[in-house]
Amino acid sequence: MDDDPDVCEYLQDFLTSEGYAVTVLQDSTRALETLREDEYHVVVLDLMMPKLSGNDLLGQIRAADDDIAIIILTGYPSLETATSSIEHDVSAYLRKPFSLDEFRDAIGRIAKKKGLILRREDELHATIGRSIRELRKARGLTLKQMSRRTKLSVSLLSQIERAESSASVSSLFKVATALDVRITDLFGGF
Repeated sequence: MDDDPDVCEYLQDFLTSEGYAVTVLQDSTRALETLREDEYHVVVLDLMMPKLSGNDLLGQIRAADDDIAIIILTGYPSLETATSSIEHDVSAYLRKPFSLDEFRDAIGRIAKKKGLILRREDELHATIGRSIRELRKARGLTLKQMSRRTKLSVSLLSQIERAESSASVSSLFKVATALDVRITDLFGGF
């Protein structure tokens, strides 16, 4: 939420290209109503806005939802706004102008902390892991049996199934062969 349409468009374009669903507001008085209408994980909030200051809105958001992650953007950092941000448990406090890498890092930290899958690569790993687990269980195979069939460690197979480790093409080929499926079947229509 920012009253500057250029900043809103810039962040919307960036976040959309990163695979996020984005709602943009330039009127701070509509924020609480909008947050109640749908499920949001992150609020990006400019502190200097007309009508209702970002600091006041921050307090209202926290009163309504103490779990939503909040990233503060400000062109006018001060001890007062930094203190208020800490008191309201903000996830990141970025000074304008900020770099996209800085912003991406903040979003990444939030996603990791909240357990959200945000990158297409992470979704792919989760899909592959889920497919392998479902196919293995449908065939009544344990991880130990899969390990013997594939010559991959139980630990690695478990990490692949939980999307904690990226499987090499060679590993995926061994798993697909052991499950008697095509390697593309592990991608679950991805």
